[in-house]
Amino acid sequence: MLAGGVLAGACLVAAEATPVPGAPAPANADAAAAQADAVLTLPNAKDSLKFAVLGDFGTGDKRQYALARQMAEVHARFPFEMVVLVGDNIYGSDRPQDYKKKFEDPYKPLLDAGVKFYGALGNHDAREQRFYKLFNMEGKHYYDFKAPKENVRFFALESTYMEPEQQAWLEKALSSSREDWKIVFQHHPLYSSGKTHGSDERLRAAMEPLLIKYGVSLVLTGHDHLYERSKPQHGITHFVAGSGGKLRPGDFRPNQPFSARLVDTTNVFVVMEVKGDSLTFNSIATDGSVVDSGELSRIKPAPAPTPAAGDGAR
Repeated sequence: MLAGGVLAGACLVAAEATPVPGAPAPANADAAAAQADAVLTLPNAKDSLKFAVLGDFGTGDKRQYALARQMAEVHARFPFEMVVLVGDNIYGSDRPQDYKKKFEDPYKPLLDAGVKFYGALGNHDAREQRFYKLFNMEGKHYYDFKAPKENVRFFALESTYMEPEQQAWLEKALSSSREDWKIVFQHHPLYSSGKTHGSDERLRAAMEPLLIKYGVSLVLTGHDHLYERSKPQHGITHFVAGSGGKLRPGDFRPNQPFSARLVDTTNVFVVMEVKGDSLTFNSIATDGSVVDSGELSRIKPAPAPTPAAGDGAR
């Protein structure tokens, strides 16, 4: 189930939802209404899995640093323990000093607090990023890992080169996973209203049957420099979190049938909390306003059919 607006729960942050200075009007009426929601409300349960989603961030400019400060402020009240990175982690040159300026410095408060970042490669990322220790990729282009809390497994994909070998690996990894929640994160979106890139339909054709077959509940992506949440597609909710540093106001196609919420006028990151069968999310702008929020339930496998009378084993 998806719900718009602010959810009931422990009040963590209260602030006036003031517009970003110099920003144009919100992208659509839904986004305008969402910006009125100025209270970050999440269950903030003691033993839940708390994580953040960030993409297209590694610019080293003022926008990135401003959103990074907001992430640190939110973490002080909602202590997420990990961040999944949906690609374009380091734009331009990637010398040691670039990793410092574009990653280590802006997110130092989170790194110092022990927050772990898990990388996925974008089209602007050098493949050598997979060896960078703080991205926790262990030298792999694609990988999976079990979350430290709750029954959740993440699958990080290299969506720039979705070759048959990776597809075979993904099917094997998904089919062998026994976790309740299966969450995929990668750079290229299967559903996006962005004009510059938009939905990657070839990737969708290759991946979506596997996601449906093996009960993936959530897909996290970037690439288009906006924030967007889809309506459930075959039961799967898709997020585009491509405005962690870059931004491209007005670069979207309005009224796409799959789109539930879109914000293109301010940088956004997402915080999520999994407890049991529910995932709560708040999408947060640079000024601290909550531009989208909701709750969704994991996809549950269909129950096995009950044998008809007389169909027992022989």
